[in-house]
Amino acid sequence: MYGSKGTTIGCWLVWCYVFLTYHVVSEAPADTSDVLVFTVASNETDGFRRYLRSVEVYGFRENLKILGLGKSWKGGNVFYGPGGGYKINLLRKALEDYRNDENRIVLFTDSYDVIFLGGLSAIVERFLETGARVLFSAERYCWPDKSLASHYPPVSRGKRYLNSGSFLGYATDLLAILNTAPIEDKADDQLFYTTVYLNDELRARHRIKLDHKSEIFQNLFGAVADVELRFKGEEAYLQNIVYNTVPLVLHGNGHSKLVLNSLGNYLARAWTSDEGCLACWDRTVELDKTKPEAHPVILIAVFVERPTPFLEEFFDAIYRQSYPKSRLHLFIHNAVPYHESVVSGFYEKFSREYVSAEHISADQAADEVHARKLAMKHCLFHKCSGYFSVDSIAHLDNEHALKLLVEQQRGIVAPLLIRPYKAWSNFWGAITDDGFYARSFDYMEIVRNQRRGLWNVPFVSNCYLINATILNDESTRPFYGDPDENPDADTDTEMTFAERNRRAGVFMYVSNRLDFGHLVNLDTYDVQLTHPDMYQIMDNKLDWEKRYIHAKYSESFDPDKKPIQPCTDVYWFPIVTRRFTKELIGIVENFGQWSDGSNHDPRLSGGYENVPTRDIHMNQIQYEPQWLYFLKEYVRPLQELVFTGYYHDPPRSLMNFVVRYRPDEQPSLRPHHDSSTYTINIALNQAGVDYEGGGCRFIRYNCSVTDTKPGWMLMHPGRLTHYHEGLRVTGGTRYIMISFVDP
Repeated sequence: MYGSKGTTIGCWLVWCYVFLTYHVVSEAPADTSDVLVFTVASNETDGFRRYLRSVEVYGFRENLKILGLGKSWKGGNVFYGPGGGYKINLLRKALEDYRNDENRIVLFTDSYDVIFLGGLSAIVERFLETGARVLFSAERYCWPDKSLASHYPPVSRGKRYLNSGSFLGYATDLLAILNTAPIEDKADDQLFYTTVYLNDELRARHRIKLDHKSEIFQNLFGAVADVELRFKGEEAYLQNIVYNTVPLVLHGNGHSKLVLNSLGNYLARAWTSDEGCLACWDRTVELDKTKPEAHPVILIAVFVERPTPFLEEFFDAIYRQSYPKSRLHLFIHNAVPYHESVVSGFYEKFSREYVSAEHISADQAADEVHARKLAMKHCLFHKCSGYFSVDSIAHLDNEHALKLLVEQQRGIVAPLLIRPYKAWSNFWGAITDDGFYARSFDYMEIVRNQRRGLWNVPFVSNCYLINATILNDESTRPFYGDPDENPDADTDTEMTFAERNRRAGVFMYVSNRLDFGHLVNLDTYDVQLTHPDMYQIMDNKLDWEKRYIHAKYSESFDPDKKPIQPCTDVYWFPIVTRRFTKELIGIVENFGQWSDGSNHDPRLSGGYENVPTRDIHMNQIQYEPQWLYFLKEYVRPLQELVFTGYYHDPPRSLMNFVVRYRPDEQPSLRPHHDSSTYTINIALNQAGVDYEGGGCRFIRYNCSVTDTKPGWMLMHPGRLTHYHEGLRVTGGTRYIMISFVDP
């Protein structure tokens, strides 16, 4: 009983600590008007803007002093190794003005990889509670000199080693520490502070301590598993689940910057469950559609690198973008000979509407990397403000997509595009240590649009807008690989592009603030087939429906409309487009192996056809799986609508074939019953135009259907009642598509 009660009290105390700590983050009362906050930043990078935003969110922008802004960085390449002594020299100089100010508290942090999670008052209050004169953040690893690990004072619990990315203390003590020894700009700042801390006399004199349990400072490297993103009400906060603390300063040190970026999508009131993406509005503008001359100049770079289904629709979406073409340049690279007619057709028809246009055709044999470099050069040559790269798999269904991305005013921003009905998208929420895909904690919520916003991610592809300032700077200019240096390398341009951006500190954002479009699936697209898009009914269902399903198909399900019934229990539905009917005729005629119309038919299991026709079966043209899917998705719902009570999912059909009638070949078909529960008959061409005569007569009811329309389907029972015949074709060629369903 005692043990149980003790556990309950312990849990209650932990809960109270977390609640009160978080409450202090939000409403800390201490006066901090004299507290100085220093940081170092050479350039206004995305990371710096994020840092500055967190300062402004928590209301101490007036306390902040930025060192080195606009000046060349002299601290070495800290991405690859030790460096940063330049920060010490800048801070030492800045603190000279406060050398006699013993009560002045100074907070120093890095900027590009730091986010404040609470107010300055809360930070100072917690610092005062430690009794330290100087407090450094702590981390799991001893860096940059591992040999010094044994010299550290032991700790009973918590992180043991000093990290120099965040610290605070009194100005006089900090200046004294900085003056203990000179340091070169490219020497390592963390090693400098470590040497001071490991000096027993200096540590005691200045009461230097480490924030072992992340009461204030949370370093992420080696501690990602220690923290959880949580919500109190609608607002996100960071919980250290190891020490039950709520840190106030978050530092993505070392190789933890991608985790910092992910957390930064929520922290410092960047996103709330009630108001959504608050950080989205930072720097966002609204373009005035009545003033097209004020729109930034953009180059649209289109890349057709692989055989791509529904390419016509892709180019239609590019053309329909509402952005004024008087502010657009166009660049197209096509590497696929099969697509050249579509690409050239678009270019010849519309290129004159753009300010300038360039087409690199398939016969010019330019590889992808060179094409992408050339497109960026075109953007720079034309002094564009933005570079919009679009791969042919990216369909921009939202005609305002480009305008919305421009208004977002980010360095690199991509619209969220997914494969319909799948979780496959054009971004990764996280990556593995070796640079491959990993699923982030919020990936599914983002792709399902359960969380809308602007998300800092480690990988985008297929469609993105790049601010020209990134192109103009050689240190940040996108890189896709260099086949000239290593022609045998299997270069993945997308991964190379994203890795380059990460190393350059350029944030990549993906937006799902609105619905922008979708991706097509290339995996099964085979240009060796006749009309290969016809075969994409399963892998690209959305696009297939838009192109091939009749515009009035859904009207058949309107409860206020009665189905058309030309004969007793014979129903007539619009189901496919004229393009479908023409392409299906093209497929079978290109195949050309029509049956001879005799009773002998080796395609059938018994080898005998009782009522033979001149036909080609779907399995002969590799279309059987697609056709059975068509029956399930589009025919079955209509059957259930009119033949109430009959349900068979999926429908079965062993006989699916196109029939050809000609006066000199097989002009008609004798009376018969179909071997089916019900039969469908889709007209593929037009009576009175493509052929004369023809039609279907239902003998029991003495009712004929002769004015058939292409793309419309007759549905009728197959056995017993609907004895029927194919009427004579007197001229031209008649094509129909037949299925005997549920034999």
